[in-house]
Amino acid sequence: MPSPHTPDLNEVRADVWLWAARFFKTRSLAKQAIDGGKIDVNDAGCKPAKALHVGDMLRITRGEERLEVEVLTLSERRGPASVAQALYRETEVSREAREVVREQRRLTGTNAPARRPDKQDRRELRRLKDSS
Repeated sequence: MPSPHTPDLNEVRADVWLWAARFFKTRSLAKQAIDGGKIDVNDAGCKPAKALHVGDMLRITRGEERLEVEVLTLSERRGPASVAQALYRETEVSREAREVVREQRRLTGTNAPARRPDKQDRRELRRLKDSS
């Protein structure tokens, strides 16, 4: 079986590489993120067909998470997570920033509500919406 990443590739589409590196579950989601301005390549905007090369820097925004990664290897095939992690290296600044944000969320407890609203909570929400 051939290796999931091919060393003789000179360039790969941005949406394909993001999918192969497991930043997004499908190519369609990667394309939507690029079209939505969530991906920057070398501090510039990006289109799904943009050719990525080894050494390119990507800024990726997924929800609350912001990553800055360097492309180490090109791949058009999606492989196991261990292989996908070898395709890029996250910058130290990015890693530290994510840790700070994660710690702040943990301390403030702003992750998710403890429970779903019950009948009483729903009535209170309706009252608030009706009064405004």
